[in-house]
Amino acid sequence: MSPDARIYLSKALSIMEDRSLLRHQIDWAELRSKAFSRAGGARKPADTYGAINVAVSDLGDRHSSFWEPDDAKERFGSSAVSFDGLRGRSLQGGLGYLSLPGVDGSQKAYDRYVRQGRNAVARADRSEACGWVVDLRSNTGGGMWPMLAVVGPILGEGKVGMFVDADGDKSAWSIRRGSPSLDGKSAGWGAGPSVAKSAAPVAVLTGKRTRSAGEAVVVAFRGRPDTRFFGEQTAGVPTGNQTYRLSDGAVLVLTEVKDADRTGRAYDAPIPPDEEIVKDPRPVARNQDEVLERARSWLLEQAACRRP
Repeated sequence: MSPDARIYLSKALSIMEDRSLLRHQIDWAELRSKAFSRAGGARKPADTYGAINVAVSDLGDRHSSFWEPDDAKERFGSSAVSFDGLRGRSLQGGLGYLSLPGVDGSQKAYDRYVRQGRNAVARADRSEACGWVVDLRSNTGGGMWPMLAVVGPILGEGKVGMFVDADGDKSAWSIRRGSPSLDGKSAGWGAGPSVAKSAAPVAVLTGKRTRSAGEAVVVAFRGRPDTRFFGEQTAGVPTGNQTYRLSDGAVLVLTEVKDADRTGRAYDAPIPPDEEIVKDPRPVARNQDEVLERARSWLLEQAACRRP
């Protein structure tokens, strides 16, 4: 193996050993030996990609990944991202509805997502919503902070969750003036527009596609008063990642923390809803949304939305 290839592979493995969520459960001598054996004869960094991919899989967290330079540039460098699923509207009965999809890409993409999402919240609250539906069924993850910057006014003020690392150390997520922060440090974007009734009941919709940062939003709503979850269990990777750009532009995305809710309960598996509702596969039910209808019915039963 050439010195360049050896240094490159060693650097990637050292990041994993120092920061991986499951680092205390791994035999690092064995993992390193396996990786260097697989990369034997490598002349350049690209020749070690296969060994790095196998090492990432051997971490066992089901969420870490490795992106070769061209793929990394496309995934993490683009601002041309569509947010067609990011919508807000009013529902019958005085309810607000927010569909919150995932978002990935550059900082510019995140900024556009927050602007569009906050406009959607304001649109849905024009009639001063007595209750909210937050639909996360199409949220496949990405950056959690822009999502929390959109939904922050609905979540309400104060601590809404935390990260827990391999040593049990915690970092708190909080909402202040509708905008998120980590251990008191703002994620940016400034104060969010307020909603008329910040303590309104909330129905959160989840499904099998709700994953990663989408699950972080689910966790942020766990423990919130007057909040109920409808649909199907989530994908099962409610963990936080950190991105490391290597010398040739490749990117190592490493799972470093578990998500935990405001009560301190940590998650590392699929999160079940309070009411499981599986989509009826029959053609007659194709245009029916049983999850949304059940959530809407529950909201209208709550004191804040109950009509005299």
